[in-house]
Amino acid sequence: MVNTIKVSVVGGTGYTGIELLRLLSHHPYVEIDHITSRGDVGSLVADIYPSMRGIISNQFVDPDKADLKSSDVVFFATPNGIAMNYAKKLLSEGVRVIDLAADFRIKDVALWEQWYGMPHACKDLLGEAIYGLPEINRDQIKRARLVANPGCYPTAIQLGLLPLIKNNLIDKNTIIADAKSGISGAGKKLESSFLMAEASESFKAYGIEGHRHLPEIEETLSAYAAGERVKLTFVPHLLPMVRGIHATIYVDAKEEFDVSDLYESFYNKEPFVDIMPASTCPDTKSVRASNICRIAPYRERGTNRVIILSVIDNLMKGAAGQAVQNMNIMMGFEEVSGLALGPITP
Repeated sequence: MVNTIKVSVVGGTGYTGIELLRLLSHHPYVEIDHITSRGDVGSLVADIYPSMRGIISNQFVDPDKADLKSSDVVFFATPNGIAMNYAKKLLSEGVRVIDLAADFRIKDVALWEQWYGMPHACKDLLGEAIYGLPEINRDQIKRARLVANPGCYPTAIQLGLLPLIKNNLIDKNTIIADAKSGISGAGKKLESSFLMAEASESFKAYGIEGHRHLPEIEETLSAYAAGERVKLTFVPHLLPMVRGIHATIYVDAKEEFDVSDLYESFYNKEPFVDIMPASTCPDTKSVRASNICRIAPYRERGTNRVIILSVIDNLMKGAAGQAVQNMNIMMGFEEVSGLALGPITP
């Protein structure tokens, strides 16, 4: 018999927070303990998110007043710079922490502070934090107290590149990742550029001079490449849709190999990675509201170029779904618990 655990969500009013609550409220081994919000203290979760009516009866509580140490696992669905101020105390109380922001994703402190523009408040935990991409770190996640949930773009791009990096089959300095995200990837904010009336019927790139997910991708892949530096050109784009990420990745191969066989062999035991049949392309709607990453690798005719198409739902495999997957691994649950949800159509 599997014991039920108590979990709390710090930052329950954002898109990743409510997606977490949607998943956790139906998880067979989870009891939701506290849900925090600084701006909506005392309000019922269901009053802010009517989708939770009849499902979650909790009120939002102040994170500084919530008894978070009563939980077995605390998720931080908060902006960057929040989890690092709570993690050490929670860990000392025996609570496991999963951070959906970037506080513990990058091991190089100077690099993190350069990209995130603030001093790191918990440097001594960076070495302990496990990067929560189960497809490469499952064994470490099993023993982890602190998991850094990967970013959405990094998840799609890294899963697309891992078989090639692992087998040293490509030039690691000429990788191009051309990626697009739905508007929810920017979080719940009132900025004109993220209003549907502004984004609809439009398409644009951003972060050309550098996006915060770039050092995360390069550092993680470089570690997986036995320390050999991996360098990317990464260009993100905003799509006029709510959910989904589509990454098209271009690499130069060093030798001839069967890309389909390579990817199918590499991911054949992974519950949430689907390698598409030859001559097919994944689309974002095919993974909507699921924890699945669909990948289609191609060999370009007449050249040494390999093209990889990788799609995920940014709020699921790119955030909340992957966080629950990590919790399942940490707590010894079946990895698919609470996540065996088919994509929704239309």
